[in-house]
Amino acid sequence: MADTELEFFESLPRSRGAASALLRAPDGRVLLVKPTYKPGWSLPGGVIEQRESPLAACRRECAEEIGFVPGLDGLACVDWIPPQLSPDHRPATIFIFAGRLATGQFDEVRLPADELSDAMLADAADFHLLLPGGRGRRIATALKAADAGLTVYLEDGQPVDWST
Repeated sequence: MADTELEFFESLPRSRGAASALLRAPDGRVLLVKPTYKPGWSLPGGVIEQRESPLAACRRECAEEIGFVPGLDGLACVDWIPPQLSPDHRPATIFIFAGRLATGQFDEVRLPADELSDAMLADAADFHLLLPGGRGRRIATALKAADAGLTVYLEDGQPVDWST
């Protein structure tokens, strides 16, 4: 029976998971990082490793990408990315955790040169210029949810019509 169960689970489709931190400075601006491996800016974060929770992945990725583990307040957003939008043609689920930077903490950011080329604090009004497509929609919506103390579910950065 155990072999049959394992075979069943091995036959299931695969998807990726990622976790990011939406970190706001005291003046309300958001910490963005510039990856070396894809266009545009992003939130600090990355792929959830096997046996790792989304929250643990977010904390680990922040330590690796910005040099410290920030204070996090909760989950602001879950976004499902359809397979046709991923280079590997697999769907992905992205978790965004809201948090904060203490006064002066942006000065402590230390980037791994092989992965990130820059960091900035950005105003939400500039997201459409800095963050392509669904990434920008996702982060803008997550920011509104975090401000309201809510968690939102999106598909490709778009709110879901729950009436259908």
